[in-house]
Amino acid sequence: MRLVECVPNFSEGRNMPVIDAITAEIADVEGAHLLDVDPGKDTNRTVVTFVADYDAAVEAAFRAIKKASELIDMSKHTGAHARMGATDVCPFVPVAGVTMDDCVVLARQLGERVGEELGIPIYLYEEAATADDRHNLASVRSGEYEGLPKKLKDPHWKPDFGPAEFNPRWGATAIGARKFLIAYNINLNTRSSRIAHDIAMTIREAGRKKRDANGKFVRDENGVPTKQPGTLQAAKAVGWYIDEYHRAQISINLTDFDVTPPHVAFDECVRQAEESGIRVTGSELVGLIPLEAMLQAGRHYLERAGVSTGVPESEIIETAIQSLGLCDVAPFDPQQKIIEFRVAEATPLADLQVKSFVDLTSTDAPAPGGGSVAALMAALSSALTSMVANLTVGKKGYKTIQEEMKEVAPKAQLLKAAFLKAVDDDTSAFDAVMDAMKLPKKSDEEQKFRDEAMERATEGAVEVPLGVLLRCREALPLIEAVAEKGNVNSLSDAGVAALALRAAAGGAMLNVLINLPGLSDRDYINKTSREGMEALEEVKDRCHAVVMKTIATLKESLNPPQGGGG
Repeated sequence: MRLVECVPNFSEGRNMPVIDAITAEIADVEGAHLLDVDPGKDTNRTVVTFVADYDAAVEAAFRAIKKASELIDMSKHTGAHARMGATDVCPFVPVAGVTMDDCVVLARQLGERVGEELGIPIYLYEEAATADDRHNLASVRSGEYEGLPKKLKDPHWKPDFGPAEFNPRWGATAIGARKFLIAYNINLNTRSSRIAHDIAMTIREAGRKKRDANGKFVRDENGVPTKQPGTLQAAKAVGWYIDEYHRAQISINLTDFDVTPPHVAFDECVRQAEESGIRVTGSELVGLIPLEAMLQAGRHYLERAGVSTGVPESEIIETAIQSLGLCDVAPFDPQQKIIEFRVAEATPLADLQVKSFVDLTSTDAPAPGGGSVAALMAALSSALTSMVANLTVGKKGYKTIQEEMKEVAPKAQLLKAAFLKAVDDDTSAFDAVMDAMKLPKKSDEEQKFRDEAMERATEGAVEVPLGVLLRCREALPLIEAVAEKGNVNSLSDAGVAALALRAAAGGAMLNVLINLPGLSDRDYINKTSREGMEALEEVKDRCHAVVMKTIATLKESLNPPQGGGG
């Protein structure tokens, strides 16, 4: 397994249709897995995290950059975060089976392709940099978008790829290779961006300019102001006010968490805040975090409390979450925010052993629920249909229907696969509704966005069981064929297939009906309800006919015709 993480930052954090269109490009690339989309309204910036097979990483990143160049107009962009392009930065990070040198190769491949095919000026940074003063992203981005017209005319700042020409629509992009960066914000109980920025300058590695007792800059023999190093290494920081949270933040990029992990940065900010007469209320993780960083933090606070660190991993993680205040401004779900948990392939419900699936269904977990169970029953129905067809092929006495049964079996298998996929799709649709329900709704804008998200998610929760129901109707002629013409020794199996399909259709319709009231489109509600009920009635009637005919045939076998005596 050769996995690469890519964390493109796009200069759009408010227009969700635009963000969705960009991230959809990533999700459509085979071998790429979209892990996190973190939009910021005040920064007007979205941090996207995806993991990809080494061979798919450049393609996924290129498609996203291309879409961003089509949809984002930098001439109209404003936001709290430093930026210079529609796709501002796009770093590659080694995850598994990949070296930093491999990521440098990817950065240069992507930079060359974007520069040539899209005409966007590209600067390589960090480990992919072609010059010492291009290693630091802050240097590459100095002057930001507004300074690009002048910068691009400077021969020293000729782009590594693409034209040295200013296009006001998409600006320029920095592409690089780096270690895992943790984007980490410390929340303060003040609205003062001045205080936040002052603490940021105190802690960041670059530090601040020294001042003497009179407040004047201290200069060296050449008259250049000297620097006072910050208290944290491998840390970049700025301070700002976030209107969404009604508080100031210290926004930190930890460029090497082996040098400065989040808990060290957090504790230092707590100390600096107390010296400034304010308090740290918690923190916020932007994007994902390595498991080891969370475990380091949890153990640190357990040790500080004088208690044993020999506790389950989940408890260590929970200690880190509470101690760092990671739920201060938004929920923190370790399954979603810890990169190892996201990259690890979760076992699909359909892959569970029967006992495990049944046991899980019987717990208080909200999923799998009735929709997944209905899809599973439909899959079992198709499996039985295929079985009867296969038991008929090649048997004496059934020569005239061999070709028909040979067609029934693969069709049933295709339906079985679709139904099995729906087992997990139904749970995913439910999760999407739950995620939408958790969105903030304090302002009119937030309420509108939440309502739109709920509408999309609820429609998805309708479409999955509706798809199961409509496929149940597709399965009818297959069941009828094996019940009427299939191997008589498997007639009971055909009857059970019909019973299971009827139950599946009814369960699917129940899940359609329970979600429809959550939608606002009356035409869609009426059309879907009518379409669903028509399909359900057809499945019920035809399955009932199969079952009753099967019962009658089997009952007849109990009383074989009596032969004549003599």
